[in-house]
Amino acid sequence: MKILVTGSSGMVGTSLINNLKNIRDGNNKTIPNIKVDEIYEYDIDSTLEELDEYCSKCDFVFNLAGVNRPTDSNEFMKGNYDFSLLLLEKIKKYNNKSIIMLSSSIQASLFGRFSGSLYGKSKLAGEELFFNFGKENDVKVAIYRFPNLMGHSKPNYNSAVSTFCWAIANDKEYIVNDRTTQLELLYIDDLIEGMFDLLENKEKHCDYDGLSVIDNNNGKFCYIPTTHKVTLGEIIDLLLEFKKQPFNLLMPKMSEGSFEKKLFSLYLTYLPKEKFKYSLNMNIDDRGSFTELVHTLDCGQVSINITKPGITKGNHWHNSKWEQFIVVSGHGLIQERNINTGEFVEFEVSGDKIEAVYMIPGWTHNIMNLSKTENLVTVMTCNEIFNSNKPDTFFEKVK
Repeated sequence: MKILVTGSSGMVGTSLINNLKNIRDGNNKTIPNIKVDEIYEYDIDSTLEELDEYCSKCDFVFNLAGVNRPTDSNEFMKGNYDFSLLLLEKIKKYNNKSIIMLSSSIQASLFGRFSGSLYGKSKLAGEELFFNFGKENDVKVAIYRFPNLMGHSKPNYNSAVSTFCWAIANDKEYIVNDRTTQLELLYIDDLIEGMFDLLENKEKHCDYDGLSVIDNNNGKFCYIPTTHKVTLGEIIDLLLEFKKQPFNLLMPKMSEGSFEKKLFSLYLTYLPKEKFKYSLNMNIDDRGSFTELVHTLDCGQVSINITKPGITKGNHWHNSKWEQFIVVSGHGLIQERNINTGEFVEFEVSGDKIEAVYMIPGWTHNIMNLSKTENLVTVMTCNEIFNSNKPDTFFEKVK
């Protein structure tokens, strides 16, 4: 398949092209039904001759080109309607039956219901142009009215989420006029997934009743169902949590597909390079060191323990707390004894064969470094974050 992407240097165009290249180059083998042979990239710096050539060769068109923040309001129609007219003329010139996708906006549905905006008016005019072209030329046209998009884009431009991510990550000032303002957001990865569905003829269809989406297999428009409705206040609060993470080690809950997970990924793309790395607090003594790595709200913490040659650590037990010891380097011995029954067990462990060993509640336990020259390095998980006011840790030797 030969694919033309207009607006190729924009946020959506850049992400789409990167992911199409993954398929073309064999780096993404999870979508075997999509075959990408060539990708034609067209943007503001491209020539009309290039557009003409691409329209003569392509099998599929993603028309993402558009204007949303011009210095002159007349540029809305020129950028959003006139270019669409030019594109369709060139496709018709070669009697090209390519499937055509049009990136429109939810604002197009505002025009006619309210006073509308010039941006919405230009998008609505573009939709009508494409619908008519499809009917007159027997060409499949897929028009998407996107809500607010959420991906890495220029701050202080047309995305409040990008602006807030950039400002908080870079310690810049920002203004929130109304924390209760709600946005409907479509994450860039979900958008790209929807474009792949379109390439596989699995796109979802809908109609619109004002601003409402009516899921409909035979609808006039296409849409991507995975969006998130959040307030500006919720976004700011989450971003401030993310900013604290290197200091308090606390990872917020980020369940699969959640807004929090997507926002954290986006936030990280705005970190200045000097914040890519941050220091951890190593508790060092003559036995080695103990360093907490990550805290979680519902799964406890992860730490790294370094034990010097010949040293034994631990010799304590817990009522309810449990841990896992995972030796990743060195050669050691883990011992456990039930404080009530006296049952005893020991495990020889090594970084050459990585295994996880549970520290069971009610069993006093230790870990010793059997090497005379090499440090023993152990990853330790615990089902709760350490609380000095309720440590649930009691000294008792295993032997």
